[in-house]
Amino acid sequence: MELARFAGVPTFMRLPALTPDHPRYAEVQLGLVGVPWDGGTTNRPGARHGPRQLRDHSTMIRALNPVTGVNPFTTVNCADLGDVAPNPVDIHDNLNRITAFYSDLKARAITPMTAGGDHLITLPILRALGADAPLGLLQFDSHTDLFDTYFAGHRFTHGTPFRRAIEEGLVDPKRFVQIGIRGTAYNTDDIAWGLSQGVRIIRIEELFDRGVEDVMAEARDILGTQPSYCSFDIDFVDPAFAPGTGTPEIGGPNSYQSQQLIRAMAGLNLVGADLVEVAPPFDPVGGTAWLGISLMFEMMCILAEAIKS
Repeated sequence: MELARFAGVPTFMRLPALTPDHPRYAEVQLGLVGVPWDGGTTNRPGARHGPRQLRDHSTMIRALNPVTGVNPFTTVNCADLGDVAPNPVDIHDNLNRITAFYSDLKARAITPMTAGGDHLITLPILRALGADAPLGLLQFDSHTDLFDTYFAGHRFTHGTPFRRAIEEGLVDPKRFVQIGIRGTAYNTDDIAWGLSQGVRIIRIEELFDRGVEDVMAEARDILGTQPSYCSFDIDFVDPAFAPGTGTPEIGGPNSYQSQQLIRAMAGLNLVGADLVEVAPPFDPVGGTAWLGISLMFEMMCILAEAIKS
């Protein structure tokens, strides 16, 4: 309340911006990180601009979640840890940069809340957080991102990260739940491969038929008490509410249903989360980013409680 929200240099949630050489960096428990990179995008780029717009809109976020009663900023020590410096012309160098950044966070016991970037960024994050043992994974998305290759055998796109994560032993496929899958398809190879590995794939029709409470009860049961990660693709939300994304799919949940799903993650042993694929060029007004940062706040509340416990 000492500075108007429209003033000053924007940081995530108006938190202090800290670098590793700052004396208080060692006190951070929940770190917000931007990954401004979309080199894995196969069609409509723009998610590289997501973290900047999300930061700007985050100045509208207040401190208390009135539904859950959680104030993440007083529950744990939070800070904006800046962006992973991107290499926009080299996919593998960029993946390595992301893994190195998050490996350092893991070594410092900092739980990351990430703003992407396209969905390929989740793979190098998992390479850091899942290096010691495979994680459970809860994915909110229109697409499985379980394809093998794109464009003459290319294995690293935003449509392949979770296939690579399973193959690399970063994610336990039997503790992997995907919610919201829908849209037209090239084929069903991704679905068939995921099911063969043990991934629980919940299509949007099943979510709407069963309801949030029932589906999330199953998801919590599958993930159990072992360490898990949450990845939220903004295209999970219907494009009527989130048009600013590269691969929109109609027939999705609304904003409130998305909040309900995230709040129902309470009690999971989460070691990190991300929100990806906000592409400001497709929504210059910024409604998608406002929804995205609001959902990030909901995830911060869940992560803060997980850290405290």
